[in-house]
Amino acid sequence: MKGLLKILRYIKGYKRFAVLNVIFNILQLVFSLFSLTMVIPLIQLLFNTDPAEYAETLKKLPPEISIGHLSPKNLTEYLKYHITQSIVNGGAERILLTICIVFVIVVLLKNLFRYLAIFYMAPIRNGVVKDIRNEIFSKVLELPLSYYSDERKGDIMSRMTTDVQEVEWSIMQSIEMLTVNPLQIIIFVGALIFISPQLTFFVFVLLPVTGLLIARIAKSLKRSSTKSKEQMGRIFSMMEETLSGLRIVKAFNAENITRTNFIEENNNYTHTMNRVYRKTDLASPLSEFLTSIVIAVIMYFGGKLVWSSAHTLSGELFVYYLVVFSQLIPPAKAFTQAYYTVQKGMASVERIDKIIQSEVTIREKENAITINSFDKEIEYKNVSFAYQRGDNGWALKDVNLKIPKGKTIAIVGQSGSGKSTLVDMLPRFYDPTDGEITIDGKPLKDLTLTSIRNLMGIVTQESILFNDTVKNNIAFGMKNITTEQVIEAAKVANAHDFIMRMENGYETNIGDRGSKLSGGERQRMSIARAILKNPPVLILDEATSALDTESERLVQDALTKLMAHRTSIVIAHRLSTIKNADEIIVMQKSLIVERGTHAELLTHNGTYKKLYDLQSFV
Repeated sequence: MKGLLKILRYIKGYKRFAVLNVIFNILQLVFSLFSLTMVIPLIQLLFNTDPAEYAETLKKLPPEISIGHLSPKNLTEYLKYHITQSIVNGGAERILLTICIVFVIVVLLKNLFRYLAIFYMAPIRNGVVKDIRNEIFSKVLELPLSYYSDERKGDIMSRMTTDVQEVEWSIMQSIEMLTVNPLQIIIFVGALIFISPQLTFFVFVLLPVTGLLIARIAKSLKRSSTKSKEQMGRIFSMMEETLSGLRIVKAFNAENITRTNFIEENNNYTHTMNRVYRKTDLASPLSEFLTSIVIAVIMYFGGKLVWSSAHTLSGELFVYYLVVFSQLIPPAKAFTQAYYTVQKGMASVERIDKIIQSEVTIREKENAITINSFDKEIEYKNVSFAYQRGDNGWALKDVNLKIPKGKTIAIVGQSGSGKSTLVDMLPRFYDPTDGEITIDGKPLKDLTLTSIRNLMGIVTQESILFNDTVKNNIAFGMKNITTEQVIEAAKVANAHDFIMRMENGYETNIGDRGSKLSGGERQRMSIARAILKNPPVLILDEATSALDTESERLVQDALTKLMAHRTSIVIAHRLSTIKNADEIIVMQKSLIVERGTHAELLTHNGTYKKLYDLQSFV
């Protein structure tokens, strides 16, 4: 039940449509039951064809019936009286025509209300899917970068697509299961009790037994469904990783290995889904077979009641009982099918909840302060960081660093020494495990995330571009930017010339991750984006390390223009690019081991001198 409530919580915003759906379904059920009553006068009309018997029949039957004497037998006799009287007055053919017309009208109303119920289900189904996707996507944007180091992107995509679609179907079935089917069962069972309590006793005894058997199978279905979702997530991940690394796959002749791994995973998924479908498809034939046993029992004992001397059940009422009971079978089967589907949906809901319920560790304080300018300095105070608290391998340990406004600070060191972690904490991609970072004396945790990040421009080694136009990539994340401003930023970044050589200039689509551009062109576009933002603090994370000599010269020239009159933090592997930095921070094994200008560090004959000599030798 708890799992089902997880699904139904998404319907809260669509209560109006849900209420209308329930109302129209109730009306549909009422007219459905009413349409079945047409079988009684039809039987009476067909099996009482001798006109001489009509007058005798009228003498035996009561013309009226009181509420206090309401019973199936009295109701049948009352109906028979008025049908017989109508036949005497208007003829049997006229009554048959009336029955047919009333039947058509009742069925028309029944189906009209059924359509209206489905009509108001559509905004619930689509709205719920929209809300779930929006919630997952918003949570994906809120979660810290550390979350994605333990998750596969393909699996997250699988949860946003296949799992959400599974929930959509489960939502629809859940509403049917909790409203329409139980109402239909209650109404029809009420009619069965009214007609014959003795026969209905067997229904109450036998149907729960079938329900328990079906529930046992449904539990194993949920386990198989959960396994299938996890396997689909791995398939998505393999597809995403293969598409992203196709160049490497081909370069290392790894097509066969990649293909074999994918086929193996896909085969495993297929075997699991075979089990899921077989268990799901078992619901209908199993419930039908078990119901047929109940029907056989009812037919046997019902026939004995009709033949008994007490005449507690007439032949017409017994036929009507069987007709009503036959209408009880579809909602019972639908209830079974819905239960199976909901169990499948539970697996998807749990996978979706793993994202939605994940802890957002980077949060703003209540009443956080907005900072609009950078005036003095950035300071790291005894900052330590481990990706998991208590981890013996610290990424940073007891870092103390001041970055005055307008200065260029370079950070160098071996891979894994903590350089990127140090700068990633400044825009609060991560928070220190111990210690604190301040801007103009204000702790970062006291400031709003938006205002912190508005002060900073970031250019990374891997240029992050989107499948959009040149203009939209340069103006990414900024509002009310004119084309002239974009062009001016591109000129400063030495990007205008190659952009104008493109087919549609600034309106050219650059492909997935900027695949239509060279590395140097992508990097200059990233710099143009940073120039357009015009931040007071600039973070350059190995912005030129992956470029050829000519591209590096153009990018370095653009960076020089970008860094002018700004506070810059530069991570660099090529030490020749940071000779003019105001201070160079040398890191090794999570610690700052040296600091000073280029000239000062060369005289110390320490780590920096060794790194510089190695690069000079090369």
